[in-house]
Amino acid sequence: MKFIPTTITFAAAVLCSTAALADVNIGVSLSLTGPGSGLGIPMQNYFKLFPQTIAGEKVNLIVLDDATDPGKGAQNARRFVTDDKVDMIIGSCITAVAAAMSDIATESGTVQLAASPVGLPPGKDGWVFRLPQSNTVMAHAMVAHMKKQGIKTVGFLGYTDAYGEQWLKEFTPEAEKAGIKVIAVERFARTDTSVTPQALKLTAANPDAMLIVASGSGAAMPEMAVVERNFKGKIYQTHAAATRDLMRVGGKAVEGTYVVSGPAVIAEQLPDSHPSKKVAIDFVQKYEKSVGAGSRNQFAGHAYDAQVVLEKVLPGALKKAKPGTKEFRAAIRDGMETMGRTIFSHGVMNWTAADHWGYTMETGVMLKVVNGEFKVD
Repeated sequence: MKFIPTTITFAAAVLCSTAALADVNIGVSLSLTGPGSGLGIPMQNYFKLFPQTIAGEKVNLIVLDDATDPGKGAQNARRFVTDDKVDMIIGSCITAVAAAMSDIATESGTVQLAASPVGLPPGKDGWVFRLPQSNTVMAHAMVAHMKKQGIKTVGFLGYTDAYGEQWLKEFTPEAEKAGIKVIAVERFARTDTSVTPQALKLTAANPDAMLIVASGSGAAMPEMAVVERNFKGKIYQTHAAATRDLMRVGGKAVEGTYVVSGPAVIAEQLPDSHPSKKVAIDFVQKYEKSVGAGSRNQFAGHAYDAQVVLEKVLPGALKKAKPGTKEFRAAIRDGMETMGRTIFSHGVMNWTAADHWGYTMETGVMLKVVNGEFKVD
């Protein structure tokens, strides 16, 4: 039996938490409400397409809303490991929430498959693997594009939380190596409805380009503010903005924006030689058949890739131990660290014991918003 409870069907989730020991139980914490819902809902949409069995075993998905709240995410993770006895945790799609969940995953010896580029101190990510590309990998693609555009100075407008901080920390040295300097930095909270003061300061600095670090539908607001202040330079967005929400909310204001992304969002535009093309097209066809044409989404692609992971590692783990045991959880981690080169919709993954990020520097794809659509640039 597969179940996908949300907060609306919480009671049903509790009843289902007594699933048979042979079942593989996966706890999924997503931002289905709050500022991160534009990322969490597409992931939930794909999880509804998950197979009921993998390697001959039932797979139960227990999906809970973390409301874009780190405290709620930690609460969900605690419930997963204590009440539901899950074999793996997936989530969250928000960096700060995933970080709050990581201590519980590590403490319980449960793999956390983060759906956000959560950064953790050395030695603290022994049980945490990432589905998204690292900010360093994506910054590499972005900086290479900026260099070709002749950009020398950048203004930074990003979230005050971990996602914004990590992008600033990882983008700055990558840019400096290319002779590009960050000359102004402004921050804002995910819940802010206006960034007018920040936009005024940044446009006054007159950088060649603006880097906006935000996510989902929330990525449009700061860009619109910058455009309204008559900024005429190039505007760049991160992979958390690689969703149609950017164009839906931003409209004409986001035309010409450059967005770094994984390959899944533009599957058909990939060259036939690209290793992810076949897999990415499979994701797009399955997702859009269910959700609707044009609904493809960076984060829905991460949910698809989570299925790729499980289909590759569960057969081996099931040979070593039974679901619901610490030995099985350890076998899942060992399988992920040794699964070797694996084609994801978002690139080529090769996790190792020393590298729980896995993607290579060639992963990032630069897109441009043209007539309300993403085009490879």
